[in-house]
Amino acid sequence: MKKGIKTAIIVVILLAITAAVCVVIKKTGSNGTVGAGMGPGGRGRGARGNSIVTVRSEVLKKEVLNDFMLTNGEVESQSAIEIYPSMSGKVSSVNVMLGSHVEKGDVIAYVDPSEPGSNYAKSPITAPISGSIVSTPAKVGAKVSTTTAFTMIGDIENLQISANVPERYIAELKPGLKAEITLEAYPGVIFNATVSRVSPVVDKNSRTKQVILNFDKKDSRVNAGMFAKVKLYTTKYSGYVTVSKDAVVQDDDQSYLFIVNDDYTVSKRTVKLGKSVDTRVQITDNVMEGERAVVEGMLSLADGSSVNDIANPRPVEKAPEGKK
Repeated sequence: MKKGIKTAIIVVILLAITAAVCVVIKKTGSNGTVGAGMGPGGRGRGARGNSIVTVRSEVLKKEVLNDFMLTNGEVESQSAIEIYPSMSGKVSSVNVMLGSHVEKGDVIAYVDPSEPGSNYAKSPITAPISGSIVSTPAKVGAKVSTTTAFTMIGDIENLQISANVPERYIAELKPGLKAEITLEAYPGVIFNATVSRVSPVVDKNSRTKQVILNFDKKDSRVNAGMFAKVKLYTTKYSGYVTVSKDAVVQDDDQSYLFIVNDDYTVSKRTVKLGKSVDTRVQITDNVMEGERAVVEGMLSLADGSSVNDIANPRPVEKAPEGKK
């Protein structure tokens, strides 16, 4: 009988301890720092919680996008002519080198037309114009003929760029187009140029059309023969607001922007995209000029999320008078 009483007492004590432990666990689950669906500090997880997401926005405004194409070119003289000997033979002497300045009438080389068993007077090659030697002259001993160009004389004070443009772009080519020229000798320096002439034919081998560009300003750093990288501006797109491409969220073939509201929540807007150039893209509907679109932090947002916009911070609330 006594054993039964002791057993009953032990059971009651164990039940009481179990009940106490359950109460403590329940209180911890409802008031502790970590609970179901919560993150550290009691903040909601992800975009659908009650946390404030830090983002950066930009103002939507109408902007002209200037499309462009990239190609390579070569700096050359605006006016240059090839020089041919008046007689065939071997070059016996050369009086100039690449870059030499010559005046009209100067003798730049002699050709010996003599053949075995006969001697003839050397024939001079003279400069028909004043300018500079812009191509390497033939060397002494080289055989030349009346159809062989000995060298080229050009005006190195007035330079141009000759570039070839792929056939797919030729519909956009016309005189007056602007371009930015960069040269390997001067990295980071931009030389402005303008298209002056467009070839009327397409080269059937390269499927390209040649364009000639003139530098907008003379610059002593630019030399004939330099390799040039050409950024040729073609079509301008206007009439719509633009935004950074990074701001556009793609989901199920739909494009979205997150628009920051006056109360620092965001609205998820379905938008249509227009033309894009480099890092910018046109937005053709469902937005207005002057609205702010999120450009950083979009992946942590959902429709209605509260945000802290570092590009447009919330106004600081003033404390009531008499309080600090």
